[in-house]
Parts: sequence; structure tokens; C-alpha cells
Amino acid sequence: MSGARALMKALEKEGVKEVFGLPGGANLPMYDELYKSNIRHILVRHEQSAAHMADGFGRVSRKAGVCFATSGPGATNIVTGLATAQADSSPMIAVTGQVPVKMIGRDAFQESDIIGISNPVVKYAFQPREAGEIPEVVKKGFYIAETGRPGAVLIDVPKDVQQNEAEMVFPDEVRIRGYHPWTDPDIVETERAIEMLLSAHKPIILAGGGVIISGAFSELQSIAEMLMIPVVTTFKGKGAFPENHALSLGPIGMHGHAEANKLMTEADCVLAIGTRFSDRSVGTFEEFEKNLKIIHMDVDPAEIGKNQTTHVAVVGDVKASLRIMIKLLMKRALKKSDDNVWIKHVNEVRDYWRQNLKIHPGELSAARILRKLREVLPKEAIVTTEVGQHQMWASLFFDVIHPGTFFSSTGLGTMGWGFPAAIGAKTARPDLAVVDIAGDGSFNMTENSLATSVLENLPVIVFLVNNYSLGMVAQWQRTFYERRMIGVDQKNCPDYVKLAESYGAQGIRAQSLDELGKAIKAGLKSDVATVIDIPIDPEEDVLPFVAPGTPLKDMILPS
Repeated sequence: MSGARALMKALEKEGVKEVFGLPGGANLPMYDELYKSNIRHILVRHEQSAAHMADGFGRVSRKAGVCFATSGPGATNIVTGLATAQADSSPMIAVTGQVPVKMIGRDAFQESDIIGISNPVVKYAFQPREAGEIPEVVKKGFYIAETGRPGAVLIDVPKDVQQNEAEMVFPDEVRIRGYHPWTDPDIVETERAIEMLLSAHKPIILAGGGVIISGAFSELQSIAEMLMIPVVTTFKGKGAFPENHALSLGPIGMHGHAEANKLMTEADCVLAIGTRFSDRSVGTFEEFEKNLKIIHMDVDPAEIGKNQTTHVAVVGDVKASLRIMIKLLMKRALKKSDDNVWIKHVNEVRDYWRQNLKIHPGELSAARILRKLREVLPKEAIVTTEVGQHQMWASLFFDVIHPGTFFSSTGLGTMGWGFPAAIGAKTARPDLAVVDIAGDGSFNMTENSLATSVLENLPVIVFLVNNYSLGMVAQWQRTFYERRMIGVDQKNCPDYVKLAESYGAQGIRAQSLDELGKAIKAGLKSDVATVIDIPIDPEEDVLPFVAPGTPLKDMILPS
């Protein structure tokens, strides 16, 4: 069979039912076979959005999402999406067309060295040079993307390789020299971690995105409850632990909860699960670990000791690691004390900040509109965010109750990610409501995905926090650059209600909390995408705020 036919058959064998893409000259043979296959094609308006949709699909399903692009500019347009997925350990397969093998390196029309361009931002990149290589390449690609620490994989297929025929062998298993994902945790190191936790006076759990990737929600909750340890999360780990739980303190970091940052600085031992200790989470590395013993659980051995000094390392799948820890703890028959001084202090600090943290006084302040969204939205609904102030307000004021339902671009911080990712999420879970918490700056970058949402019957809600500016940049200019405002004014934004309607979507402008509640309910009932335009004060800042290069204890608080 042809290489293009083998590609479709190999994708079908991996369980792929949808691909997001845009056709062009160099990938027409694969599109011709896609036409004949049982795989649904979801047409995008820009290849970057195809990558973000595949990324959103992968995060929700925990199976690799797939996107297609043609050669040259089509391939380079997906690089940001590849880098975004790789930075956040999201499983994704990008399949690009390429000029024929004999034309590679000759500056042919729409040729780009996408292997060389993408190598720094993917987990692995393949370029089969013969049609018969395709089945094994696809099998290897999915294995690499989905195992160990997930990531993005590129498969670049020259046009003649798509067209040529060969005898095909579709392997059931593959072995990759030098790639051996580490999954089984070390029981001895797990025992050491338990001893350190039990001897600590002020222990805390730091849950990162690895908990969500591995689906270790019940295990994390069991450990926290067995040992009565409060839980903070990184921003990527938001939703790893129910934020209405008595032991939850919310995210730490640059825009973390005041109580989470305060108590993190007081802890003497941290059980860090599936986190890379990002500078945005811990502030300054030296200050963070100053009086802290660190137990680090992670599937990626390269993360151990990379940013913080680790006292105990448990390398392996974090779900498996936590299960072993639970079994070992159960053998000890631990008894809970009614006189837990640390927990009493934790509760006092949390209650103080939740009662006394000042919020913006306007009716449509960020805190009030996001709390209204939480009030109306079903707890199991999936939420994505764009990147900017609205993203950080979501960190502060939108509580994730059902684990694993909140997703954002955290590592790369990609503006324009949230809306196409929401469409990808809706593709993976059409039975759930999906909301993109957006800002006008980010939404402007990929709003043309409204066409995809409407035409492909993938209705999502865009919760548009609109301050007619690039709000986060504006906040930094106000705070650090003596209000020298440049390049942030977006007062020439479109009328978002009319924009939505022009695509065949529903547009609603909410100018009060009552109107907002009704708009969210209308969006939940709608069979087309809904854009809810919520005008807010452009001077409203995200607070608390930990300035870059400063420790968590030096939070800037609202006055």
C-alpha cells in the first residue's frame, strides 16, 4: 500500500478518531487517504490552532492528540504549538508534509528544515525516507509521546514517501534504543520519604502538573488525609487537589494565594509531587530551599536536583509512587492526633487571608465574575485559560473542585492557546461543558477558531475578561516602569458580540453580575459557541503578586 494509506491505517491502529489540520500541496496524498478513512478531520483556520487543539485534546484524554500541516510555512506555523505542548508535558503527534526526498536541501518551493527547527522543542522528531518505514515510525511516535514524561512528537513525511508503495508491517510493539521510561518507584527511597515526613513538624505537600498527567488524584488525597498535611499546588498543578477541601491552600507562586505562599515559607518539609520547581512557582531558588527538606517525586529523573536541592528522590510514575507510599503507611497503623498544632496554625492563616484579602470594589471585578462563573458552572466542566491577567485571576479566584478539569499554558505561556485548546478538549469530551477563560489580547490571536467551533459542532464558551488592553504587560508597566505605557492599548478591539455573530456563534455582553449569570446559563444551553464579553476596569491589577527575582515571602498585597 502507499505510505499515505499506511499512515492512516497506523493512526487507526492507535485509536485515533479525530485529527486537526489544514491541507496543502505537500500533504495532499495523506489527505486523499484521510478522505477514505474513518478518521474525522477538523478543519482549522491556522496551523498553530491545530497544534493547540491537539494539545487540548491530549491533556483531557491523556492520549496523544494529532494535528496535520503541510510543508514550509504550514510546518513552521505549528512550532509554537509543539513548544507549548512539550513545555507542559502534553502528549501530541504532529504530522507534516515535506517536499520529495530528492528535493530536500535544494530550497524547493515551501521547503523548510522542520526537523532542525523543531528538534529543540519536541521530545523526538522523525522523517521517514521510505514508505515502508511509516508503520514503525507512527508506533514509535505514539509510544514516545505517551510514555514516561509525555511530550510532543513530530513526524515529517516527504510527499513521495506518502505516494510510494511498499509491503507494510504494522508492529504491535516497538523498542527504541536509549529510551527506557522509568515507571517503577524505589521502595527504599519511598520508606525514606515517609520517615522524613513523619519526623517533620510543619510538613506540606506541593502538587504539580505530574499529578494531573498521571491521574493520581485519589492517591494524593489519601496521602494528605492520612497524614493530615496541607496541600499547595503549582499553577500547572491547579486542580490536582479539590480546592474546596479542608486541606487545600491553592496555588503558590508569582500569582499564588496569599495563604499558600505564607505557609509554604513556614514549612520545614515538602513532599513535591510531579513538579519542576519553576521560578514562577518558588520565587528565588536559594530562598525557597533555605530551611526546607525536599522530597521530590517525579517520573523524569532529569528533574531531580535540577532547580532545587533534593534530600529524598523517588523516581517513577507518581501514581505508582503514591500507591506504594499508601501501602507502606497503612502497615504502620498511624493514629491521628486531635492536637495538631501545625494544622491549627494552617487553618488560622488560611481563614485570615480568605476573610481579609481586599478585592477590587467594582461589581464586575475579576474576583466577582470568576466566582460567579464557579457558582453557575457544573463542577465537572472543563476550563482552559488564555495567558495574561485573566489567567492569574483564575489562579486566585476560580476554585477547581473536580480534579483534572483545569488546563492552561504554563511553561511557555502561549497567548492564544486557550480557545483552540478548549475546542480540542470539547472534541475529547463532547459530553462536558467547556469554558475558555480569556482576555481580549489572547482571544484576538486565535478568534478565527470560532469558524472551526461552529462548523464542526463543537460548542464552547469564551468567558472574555475584557479590559481593552494587554493587561499583564500594562500592569508591569504601571508597577515597574513608572506608568510609561506603550503597546498595550487595545481600544480598537472588535465588537465581540458582532464578531461572534458573524461566525454564526452566539455573542452576549454582560454588564452586571445578574446579566453574567444569565449569559453563562445561555452558553451552557447553546448548541453553538458563545462569546460572553465582560468589560472590566483596565486599571485593575492582579494581586497578590510576587515580583520576579524575589522570594515568596515578599508578596505585594492589595492596599
